[in-house]
Parts: sequence; C-alpha cells; structure tokens
Amino acid sequence: MKFYNQIIIVFFLQIASACGQFPGAVGTTSSTAIFKDSSIFIAWGHTCTVQRGYQNIADTSLGFVTVGDSSLAIGQADGIQVVSLGDGGSAIVGFSSPISNGAGFDFAVFENGFIDEFLELAFVEVSSDGVNFFRFKATSNTQTDLQLGPFDYNADPTLMNNLAGKYRAMYGTPFDLEEMIGIPNLNVDSITHVKVIDVVGSINPLFASYDQNNNIINEHYPTPYPQGGFDLDAIGVINKKVNAINEIPHSKIDIYPNPFTQQLFFNEPAGLVAKIEVFDHMGKLVFKSIEINANNIDLGSLPAGLYFINMMMKGGKLKHEKALKF
Repeated sequence: MKFYNQIIIVFFLQIASACGQFPGAVGTTSSTAIFKDSSIFIAWGHTCTVQRGYQNIADTSLGFVTVGDSSLAIGQADGIQVVSLGDGGSAIVGFSSPISNGAGFDFAVFENGFIDEFLELAFVEVSSDGVNFFRFKATSNTQTDLQLGPFDYNADPTLMNNLAGKYRAMYGTPFDLEEMIGIPNLNVDSITHVKVIDVVGSINPLFASYDQNNNIINEHYPTPYPQGGFDLDAIGVINKKVNAINEIPHSKIDIYPNPFTQQLFFNEPAGLVAKIEVFDHMGKLVFKSIEINANNIDLGSLPAGLYFINMMMKGGKLKHEKALKF
C-alpha cells in the first residue's frame, strides 16, 4: 500500500509540471510581470491606430466595441484608461525611437484585467517598417473541452506564453526580440511598430483563434459589451535603438553568472559603470550601489526569483539586464 501511494503522488506531480510550464501570476516566484512604475521602462508608445472588432463576432448585429480611443494607448500605463479592441480587433503602436533587441526583455504590453484569474488575451506582432508584421509564437495549453464564460474566474497564466494580457492591470507582459532573430524583412534592432491583435476566445472553430501549435485558445467568451475583447492600456519600452557611439561601451559590459546564487560579476572596462540598481519582478528597488569599487555585487540575501538590473553608465546612459536567482 505504501508503494502504491508513492506512485500516485509522483504521477500527479508530473502532470502538474507538464501542464503549468510557463511563468506564473503576479507575485509568484516565476512571474515575469513588470510593474508599470519600474525604472526599467525608458519610453512608451508614441502613436496608435486602432481597428475595432465586434462586440460578439458570432452576432455582428451588436456592432463594434466603442470604449476608449487610440490616444488612451499612448504614454505610460495606468491600469484604468484603455482602448477596447473587440473580437479580433487590433491596434498598431508606434514609438519615437525604435525598440531594439537588448539584454533580456525588450518591451511589455499592458492590459487592464482586474484579477489574476480573469485575463483577456492578444497576439503580439512586430515590424521594422510599419508594413510587414511578424508574430511572436504564442502558446495556450488551456483546456478546450469547456468554454470559458465571460464571468469564469479561472484563467491560469502558467498555461500560456507570448500572449499579451497574461498579467493583470498595471503589470506588463514582456516580450524578447531575441526570439525573432532571423526572420526575413525584420530588423530586431529597429522595431518601429508593435501590433496587438485581440484573441477571439471562442472554442467554436468558426470563430476561434489558434496558437503556434494550431491549438484553439480558450479565453473568456463572449464579452458582448461596448468594452469587450482586449483592452490595450500601453506598451512600455525596455530597450531602444541608440546611436552607434553609445552602443559600443554598453556592449562591452557583461553580467554573469546567470542564473546566480550569491554574487553577480560584471566586467568594468575603463570605469564605465557609475551606479547599479536591482529591482524585483514587482518593480521594487531591492539593491542600490552608488560607488562602484569592485567587479561584483553581493545579492545573497535576496530570495530566489527574477530580477532586473539597471547599470548607469557615465554619460547618463542605462544598460538593462535580467537575471534569475536560484
């Protein structure tokens, strides 16, 4: 009997690991959510155009969604003022300076979900010319046997990846342009536009949206209201294109090891680093070093988790890094 119980326990642990494979909700150790006030954001969306979707794609007589306008997706996220996209609607956000592929995540998309279990999702595409857009490979492992209704509060962030709206209001879902390297007609070091496209959450194949594995994405549906579908709050920039003169010293500074357990080391040529700040995944400042007298910082007192590191260079430029602590 004891041997039987042990087998049952291991079986359920394996199932849970296979299903919940992606970062979890805001506040969990694995979460990659970034708070709107984090200093890791160096810019925000500058322009926005919106193509509205229907309140209910299966009943077009209800018309299009109407809440908000394109101006509400410009500037910093506030978790309140949004533009609703509706079923299958989209928004294209432009930036004053192009986004670039730097260390770690490069930008984050904000929605206004009010709790961790109610999430409205969207695909994310990027363009370096404003014409040709390319989609991040999205994954949804949410069950597709039973439709998630408009008031079902049981969404699970660990079952989804590369879908905007994975995190609740005021916390951005981050994206890494490293994943897009090698795509023809896309310059990951000069992303001029980001397109956000509402996921139609219906599990009816006539209206459904599909992930990279051709799985239906089961999301709260229908939402037949003037404020329906994905509600775009903002897009925050983490890495942006700078001129070649400023890029050279940044590229010479590396932080290692990653993941780390106690100390983080960095090469420091010619005294380029003036200050180091470390933020947790909630955007809280957990370490600050003003005088740099060595090539390492001791973060052994911090709990395991994801951290964002800002290195202030002499001349006022910032280098951003992401590190995971065991």
